[in-house]
Amino acid sequence: MGTRRILLGLPLAVSTLLLQSILWVPTYEEQTRGNPGRLEEFIQASIGDAAVLNPILSTDAASAEIEQLVFAGLLDRDEHLRLRGKLAESWSVREEAFFSVPAGEGQETEEAERVAALLRRCRAQPDGLPPEVRASLANIEEIAVEPPRRERREILGASGETLHLHLSIPPRLRLLLTRVDPDLFPRLEVVVGEGYFLRFRPETHLEAVPPLGVEEKRRIAEELLPPVEHNPVIEFRLRPGLTFHDGHPLTAEDVRFTWQAVMDPRNLSPRASDFEPVKEVRLPDPLTAVVVYKRLHAPALASWTLGILPRHRLDDNALQAEALASGKDPASFGIRHSRFNRQPVGGGPFVFREWKSDRHIRLERFAEYFEGPPEYRRFSFRVIPDLLTQEMEFYAGTIDAYAVQPHQAARLAGDPRFQHFSGTSFAYTYIGYNLRRPPFDDPRVRRALGLAVPVEQILEAVLYGQGERTSGPFPRQTPFYDPQVEPLPHDPEAAGRLLEEAGWRPGPDGLLEKDGRRLRFTLITNSGNDIRKSILTIVQDAWKRLGIEVRTDLVEWSVFIRERIHRLDFDAVVLGWSMGVEPDLYPIWHSSQTGPHQLNFVGYRHPEADALITRIRQEYDPDRQVALCRKLHARIAADQPVTFLYAGKWTAVLDRRIVIRERQGGEIHHRPIEATATGNYRYHFHRWVKLSERPLFTVQ
Repeated sequence: MGTRRILLGLPLAVSTLLLQSILWVPTYEEQTRGNPGRLEEFIQASIGDAAVLNPILSTDAASAEIEQLVFAGLLDRDEHLRLRGKLAESWSVREEAFFSVPAGEGQETEEAERVAALLRRCRAQPDGLPPEVRASLANIEEIAVEPPRRERREILGASGETLHLHLSIPPRLRLLLTRVDPDLFPRLEVVVGEGYFLRFRPETHLEAVPPLGVEEKRRIAEELLPPVEHNPVIEFRLRPGLTFHDGHPLTAEDVRFTWQAVMDPRNLSPRASDFEPVKEVRLPDPLTAVVVYKRLHAPALASWTLGILPRHRLDDNALQAEALASGKDPASFGIRHSRFNRQPVGGGPFVFREWKSDRHIRLERFAEYFEGPPEYRRFSFRVIPDLLTQEMEFYAGTIDAYAVQPHQAARLAGDPRFQHFSGTSFAYTYIGYNLRRPPFDDPRVRRALGLAVPVEQILEAVLYGQGERTSGPFPRQTPFYDPQVEPLPHDPEAAGRLLEEAGWRPGPDGLLEKDGRRLRFTLITNSGNDIRKSILTIVQDAWKRLGIEVRTDLVEWSVFIRERIHRLDFDAVVLGWSMGVEPDLYPIWHSSQTGPHQLNFVGYRHPEADALITRIRQEYDPDRQVALCRKLHARIAADQPVTFLYAGKWTAVLDRRIVIRERQGGEIHHRPIEATATGNYRYHFHRWVKLSERPLFTVQ
């Protein structure tokens, strides 16, 4: 009997032991007891690997997460969304403005001197001028006349032939301003005369071989010699003593090289549109970079949060040497081919050490970082594709952070072992309509569809409360969002009345008809997104209750983007936009961006919206920019080119032992981690530390 029991029980005992060995993971306390170094390492889990570790090339979130630790920009944003110096200890913004005088042949110099003298007199004695004109004149520090000159250029013509151009550039007035003044020239017309600047004819100063037609000659002449020119200037002063991780000095040369690398067409940088308005970068000394812009461009400062590249590692000489050493053709070898993209060298708080594809990326703290070395000695980025495995490892303490899901965050929020963070994200989800197709070309139909959507049901049933209603295209946390514009209420009765007003009435089967045609269309979204799939079902049901025949479809992501969105082949779509802090909506909402492969794929067009979008790009005064943005918010909300659903919430959970360490006068203090207005709870990551025991203060 004993032998029989042993034979029967042995397999069960072995199975139990094996199961325990599989499921058991040492706790955080057990890990640190045997390995105190675990306290000095932060381990981040990700479902996918990074793609390329180069800030001018990458587009994915995983790469960006590593890059923000390895690289540093001239600027970043503080806890309140304000720009602050990072590699740059200071900066200033001013303007160089130019205009050409309209005068007959041989009279340009005399006219330029006359106008310069007139402006100097008015600047010295502004009595009698309107206040806004006096303000513009007060901004002018210097008025100078540039002498005439001649230039030769070669460009490609419209038909692809080489054009040899001869420019006779007349005297121009150069104005140095203490700040950017978008209204400078309209205001100066009070002094020089209404329409003065429009009388200059640049085509009379251009000769081309072979000769050009009238319209093409005028177009080229206006591009090369515009009647007026705004050149905003940003002067950055770098901190002394900055170095890259390899010990090489980080100077203004690296700033100019980063811009050149972004704009080099061989690199195909996705950041090119941010830096295309830059005209030149001057270097008065090794610690000063003077960035001159071709035109008014208010988002200019924010673009310099981009990580600065090391010129000595990536310039033509370095790339040629790398190509030869690796047996490749130097003529076709560029930054995209360099090993730098997998072995980056930056000036940020952490130094790159190792990358094993689909396994991990490891960093070590940079002892010479200008803000002081990080408290954590190491940072590890582990690729764990399964979310359940991530959660189990988080419980055990083998990872410190992961992409916690809304339902998981709700469960973990009450656990005393963890601290919980949540905030409204800079992204919003919407239903977009193809305004090129009926019935979506009728704003009454679009508003009716929006009124019928039960957004509160989506927030509760699909998002577990992790979202907020939104009514327009700006992030809710920014001052550009207008809280006075209310989201559409859930009002199916009002929706029905609007559809009836638009001519849609029930047919014999109860479905809406107009002119013998049913109100029917297809609502699509990408597959693999359970939240959007659930929204599809809820919205389909709500619209069917109005008598609309709605079909739905889920499309694999790459096909969805390539075949449906880029080709504008859809009726209605559930999608989302992830927004930045800057209020530049040109790519998404301007009417010039409605073509295939462009971002205004819903086809929204409105002249008032276009004018506001352009003016926002040119406005440097924060208060006026906010006012313009709120007008744009109201305009788009009134037109309802999309139904704005909600701004989701980001969620994060950390062990309570992770705190911020403050060092003051030789004393060490700890305080809780807090999220910034941007939702960046890692803003002070270089000062994070993991304690061996839970702190005494309360962490929310």
